[in-house]
Parts: sequence; C-alpha cells; structure tokens
Amino acid sequence: MTKKVVCFGEIMMRLSPPAMKRFTQADSFDVVYGGGEANVAVSLANYGLDSYFVTKLPANPLGDAAVNHLRRYGVRTDYIKRGGDRIGIYFLEMGASQRPSKVVYDRAGSSISQIKPGELDWESILDGASWFHVTGITPALSDSAAEATIEAVKVAKAKGCTVSTDLNYRKKLWSPEKANKVMSELVQYVDVSIGNEEDADKVFGIKAPDSDVTAGSLSIDGYRYVASELARRFGFQTVAITLRESISASDNNWSALLYTGGEFYLSRKYPIHIVDRVGGGDSFAGGLIYSMLSGKQPQEAVEFAVAASCLKHTIFGDFNLVSVEEVEALAGGDASGRVQR
Repeated sequence: MTKKVVCFGEIMMRLSPPAMKRFTQADSFDVVYGGGEANVAVSLANYGLDSYFVTKLPANPLGDAAVNHLRRYGVRTDYIKRGGDRIGIYFLEMGASQRPSKVVYDRAGSSISQIKPGELDWESILDGASWFHVTGITPALSDSAAEATIEAVKVAKAKGCTVSTDLNYRKKLWSPEKANKVMSELVQYVDVSIGNEEDADKVFGIKAPDSDVTAGSLSIDGYRYVASELARRFGFQTVAITLRESISASDNNWSALLYTGGEFYLSRKYPIHIVDRVGGGDSFAGGLIYSMLSGKQPQEAVEFAVAASCLKHTIFGDFNLVSVEEVEALAGGDASGRVQR
C-alpha cells in the first residue's frame, strides 16, 4: 500500500525576470508556483508516495492556477480550503557569480495567513497518514497560522504520524524571539528536525562553533554539536543539517549531516553549479522523508537526500522534478552528467 504523507503550508506565485535580468531591467516575469511544504509534497509525489498538500487559497483563477500546478505533478489537493482574498506572491531576482539573489515578498494578507484553528478537519485529513510535514515558515505568517499549525501537529502526533519540521527561519517574517517562542512549543510534537547552518542559531540560539556561513567556512565538528544539542534539548529522534558552502551565487558545495540513534552520518560533498537554488532545502527534506519511509538505513538515507537536493539545484523553479531512479544513480556515484542516450 502506498504511504500517505501530508504537508501543510503556503504555496505562492513566484515572479522572476527572465534571462537572469535584474528587477530594474525587467519588462516581463516568468511565473511558477512554490513554497516550502508544497515543494516537499511535489518531491514525494514524484517518488511515488500518496502525497497531499493542505493550504488555503482564494477562490479565483490565481488560486485555481496554483492548485492545477500541484496536480500536474501528482500532488493530491483534496483538502485545500478555498477562501480569503489573495494568493501570496514573491518576486525573485536570480543572482549570478558574486551578485546574490534577491527576494521581495508580497504575501501580507494571503489566504493561508488568515487560517484559524478549527478551519481544517485534521482528524479526517490525517486519517491513515504515515507522515506529517510542516516548516517554520507557516507559523511565521500570522498568530492564527501559528495556532493552526500547532493544532495540526498535535493531531498528527495523537494519530501516530511521524512529524517532521524544517526550521526554515525567515527574518522577513518574524524575529528570533518570536520564532523561539512559537517553535519551542511546536517542536514538542516533532520527531524529525531539519535545518541549515543558520536555523538552529536564529531560532534556538544553538550556534555551531568555528563556522562562518558568509565566508563559506563550516566546521563539521561544530554541526555535530548542534545536531546532538537539538536532539538532547527537544527529544528529536532524528536531526538533519544541510551544509552549504557558498563559493558564490553560482557555485556551492553541498552536503549534509544526519544524527539518529546516537550516531552521526556525513554525506558525500557535491560541487554544484547552480541553475536555481530556491527549494534546495525542501528537496533535501523530501528526499529524507522518502528515504525514512522506504526503510533506508541512515547513511543511505542522507546520501539519497543530498543527491536529490543536488539535482534540484540544476532545475528551474521551486519544485524538484526528478525520479527515484535519477537520484539513486547520482547517490550511487554517477555524477558525470554525461548525455543519456
């Protein structure tokens, strides 16, 4: 039987100038859709799981477009609530070389930010689900969205789901103090914690010694400390930390550390020439969730998740449009990029 996974969050319209142009040069925008949990849902659907995405979208053509965008990749949209005034939008100026990418949000008052506890029937939504996933972005949207998120994780935990969260701190949405208050409550119901080199520091004040993300300097021993401290403090069964070494906006080194069962597992490191890095962390989360649900051992799981995310960096848009076979080929050592005939 295919396992049911439920992801809850916001899907936004993404507008970006074509051909790597700056905002000031743009006279048109490319349109795609994406968002933290929606990106995970698409990955899981591509891997063959029964993947549901839950959100609230306006009952207008833009809301329809977002729903259709999910459906085209096999995501189940049965539980999406329609209502509210608008879909969230974000503008992305894609960086290159030493020029960083820039994001401008236009999401205030979006339908999902107005969600309230009790609006979604989580008992029905989570019936038969094996896994529930949410990120730190959704509770950052509003106080009522935070309450609705905590309601959801409580029900998921009570129904026996494995609960995962990507900490995903966003400084444009809330302060470290507010994030700490809300996420400290939410993670009481979480089994698997995912984050990058900054999230644990910004949300929980757990900093990796001897690391400087702006200089691209990461200390693996420091992140072993972060992972074990997160597990000790909050009782997580598994902690995953993605490790991005930013050489420039165009070139990164990418790897990850997994901590589970009192043991550490470090993935191989991939040098990536980036096409589109948005959704990179979400593609890692999707790969890890799939790996754990399919019974992969920890080292194999982290290798699959990192390989999946490596491939995502080569795909335009927020979604990771790859198959299990493609990921396993890369994780198995075929990193040549040779034409497949």
